[in-house]
Amino acid sequence: MNGTLASFFVPSVEQLRWFSPELALVATIVVILIAPLAVGRSSRTTAILALVGIVATIVCTLSVSRTVQGGGVSGLAPDEAAAGGLLIADNLTVFFKLILMVFAAGVTLLWWYGSAAEEKDAPAFFVLLLGSALGMSLMTSTLNLLLVIIAIEFASLPSYAIVAFDKRDRTASEAALKYVIFGAISFAILCYGASLLYGLYQTLDISVIATGVLADIGAGQNRVVLTIALLGLLFGIGFKISAVPFHFWCPDAFQGARIEVTTWLSVVSKAAGLMLLLRVVHAFGLALGASPFEASSANALAWVIGIIAMITCTVGNLSAYLQTSVKRMLAYSSIAHAGYMMMAAAIFVYTGAGETSEAIGAVLLYVLVYMFMNLGAFGVTAMVVWETGSDSIDAFTGLIRRAAWLAVPMLFCLMSLVGLPPFGGFVAKFWLLYALAKQNQPLHWILVIVAVLNTLISLFFYLRIVKQMMLRDDDRPAVRAPTGGLVLVNVCGIVVLLLGFLVIQPAKDRTYRYAANLFVPSSSQPRVDQPAPFDAVSSLDFSQAPLRSRMEP
Repeated sequence: MNGTLASFFVPSVEQLRWFSPELALVATIVVILIAPLAVGRSSRTTAILALVGIVATIVCTLSVSRTVQGGGVSGLAPDEAAAGGLLIADNLTVFFKLILMVFAAGVTLLWWYGSAAEEKDAPAFFVLLLGSALGMSLMTSTLNLLLVIIAIEFASLPSYAIVAFDKRDRTASEAALKYVIFGAISFAILCYGASLLYGLYQTLDISVIATGVLADIGAGQNRVVLTIALLGLLFGIGFKISAVPFHFWCPDAFQGARIEVTTWLSVVSKAAGLMLLLRVVHAFGLALGASPFEASSANALAWVIGIIAMITCTVGNLSAYLQTSVKRMLAYSSIAHAGYMMMAAAIFVYTGAGETSEAIGAVLLYVLVYMFMNLGAFGVTAMVVWETGSDSIDAFTGLIRRAAWLAVPMLFCLMSLVGLPPFGGFVAKFWLLYALAKQNQPLHWILVIVAVLNTLISLFFYLRIVKQMMLRDDDRPAVRAPTGGLVLVNVCGIVVLLLGFLVIQPAKDRTYRYAANLFVPSSSQPRVDQPAPFDAVSSLDFSQAPLRSRMEP
């Protein structure tokens, strides 16, 4: 018992190195908190400290990437025999942390150009920004049910505050209130579902839970309770993704928050939820190989995920039709894209462990392209808002004349969001649909058809902005934009274009490598024999079983 506690409270140096990116983020937050005591509350000094911490986190992540290339590792568990540990380091976590930090740097630069001069409380802003980043990093680095709950709340609480950061703005306060209400409801549902799963299987290890769930569903046991529990878990994750019906907070939060905050939440919040969903999906995919009840379990799980994904992308695109606010339109657009990426999660239930990496690779490529096209679109919107004071679609009238260096990258990013060639969005969506079609299952063909139809629907509202920029003019004065901001959005536009035809193959190869060699918990290895009903105590060795059972002689 003492040895177990010692290994938990005194992790090895090697384990700490595996999770050095999170430690670097914590150190950055601490430095930003104490820096005002030494150098004052300078906005730009705080931003520089944040950028230094972001670079340090990237360096630590690259260092970890060399360790996990051949396979994932886990650590910080109270028992060395733990199946999944408390935290996981593998190719998927490395990819997300790199995306997270690169995007954090982009948002910081956007803040530098637009808000730094007027910001009076920069330390608080960056503590909240990096605090939410830390929570999102933890979300993708665990298969422990308790840590999943903590990480989701760790990511959510700073996000609520950062939306309402401008305390004098009534719209921001209202948006944050709606965000908090929906967050509290979804979190309560998540906790209820998690409590049911723990009560059934007496473990916090999701990989062990997955094996038990599939066996029990196939054997016809606990079906009602398991349905409620799994839906609770899925809805809790769906809140971070903005999946229907937990998407209502998204448009209001995006419209009410600062443009930098809107940009931040548009990508990383959804990406973190998707990575967590993929992590859970991967655990269930591995468990399918050990379950004799694949067919019935697979069909139920696949259809639930697929239906939510189809409804999410359809509602997102249709809701964007009547919007006159570009920020709100892009908010609904982000909901639709989350629905597209969720579709890949329905693949695992038919492929098991063997081909899950192809679906994950398609999502990673989509997230990579989505980061650049969203940062570019929101960056242009930010500079129009700063100059005109409005995010209405009318503010973009004649932008090709008033600021061609803003109109052209906006055109590239919007066409990429639609999914038209020769831009990166087309290739990313193509590989996602290819991964679906390759399964040759009725559900996956339905998902392909729905995705294509939604792409056609989205063409209308994206082209509304293009039409306003390129084909209409009302003799408004030119839009003045900071040079750094122009560089940022044009780099995003160029990258989106290059990802469409020139560097897409290297990008695809890289993301597919990040999707391979993911962490495989010991409890997910196929078993030779299967118990008739799943016995959570006798059939598996749980490292996180109740303390009472481990203390018994």
